[in-house]
Amino acid sequence: MFETSEGVRAFANFRVLNGEADAAERDHLIRNLAQLFSYVSDRCDDEQVFQYDEVLCQLADIVEIEARAHVARLLAPLERAPGSAVLKLANDVIEVAAPLLEFSTVLSDDDLIEIAEHQSEAHRVAIASRKGLTGRVGEAIVEHGEEPSVTRLLRNREAELSGKAVEAIAVLAVDNGTLAEDLRGRGEIDWGEVRAEVSQVGVRALENLGLLVRGDDGATAGRVQAVVYNRIKNRAGFSAREWKLAWNQVKALADRRRFDLKALYRFTRFGYGHHTAAGLTMLLEVRPEIFVKWLAMQDYVAVTVACKAIRLDAELFESVIAALPWRDMPSRLDIENVRKRFEALSEDEAAGIFELWRTHAFRRKANDEVA
Repeated sequence: MFETSEGVRAFANFRVLNGEADAAERDHLIRNLAQLFSYVSDRCDDEQVFQYDEVLCQLADIVEIEARAHVARLLAPLERAPGSAVLKLANDVIEVAAPLLEFSTVLSDDDLIEIAEHQSEAHRVAIASRKGLTGRVGEAIVEHGEEPSVTRLLRNREAELSGKAVEAIAVLAVDNGTLAEDLRGRGEIDWGEVRAEVSQVGVRALENLGLLVRGDDGATAGRVQAVVYNRIKNRAGFSAREWKLAWNQVKALADRRRFDLKALYRFTRFGYGHHTAAGLTMLLEVRPEIFVKWLAMQDYVAVTVACKAIRLDAELFESVIAALPWRDMPSRLDIENVRKRFEALSEDEAAGIFELWRTHAFRRKANDEVA
């Protein structure tokens, strides 16, 4: 791996990057570099990924579409890929961007929403084809897209449709038979729950489409409570798959120097629990398995001390506690009590406790490795 790292660093001095080579040489270099990264991506540390990222971005500016498309195809299936290069190519022409928009797990919801807003309809169609597309991204497609991308979204059975998206589609579908047919085809949607989430405009549109029975407002309040309960229930618990996805996306944000407390605040605001956990793990500079253990043990004390040690403010801390994917979802009383303990703890005291714990943990790890 040392030789690989040295090789990447050496690329920075190549005359190719100074525009002194012909097109064929530039094409050859970026293809080989991307291929090399695809072989070693799972063994690269953060500094090595940064080096690949820097050189790939420079080369992407001076090679032709065919070479950029080749690189995009190589990066699309990787769980860990250079964040800036992926984002740059995802914003490229659709011939380059398509595989990344449809398959790359490195792109975050915020990345996809921004691309849906600013790029072409073809880009939105590719995004709408993603497995596990979230409701926020679906809303962006409906807001900024045209019939092809909205149709693709409706036909993607692995895409989540939020109440807001369904309402907007229903309004369009009143005058569009294709959208109406596709919306009716989403048999897995609980239309009673949808009624509880949409406005009166949405209700009328869904009634006109025959998806809601007119005059069935009596049970709305009960359905609202059911929707809220199900959302709370679905947020609870740790998922290894969600953790892996979140970890790689937060790493990609860090590659682009875009991970900070503002990003952590956004994770909590939108209820991205696993992203919140991954972000805190990086800020605390602890091993991922340590933080996962805290979540599994419902260890509020460890998280409280750690967050105070890195000087989170009380409002963000409370949002973090509410968003994290604990084994059991904390009650409102739990959150209030944890915040009181957080506010009572001094930053110096927390920093001292956390440093002692970190030193002990590292010493124990070293002893285990020697044994």
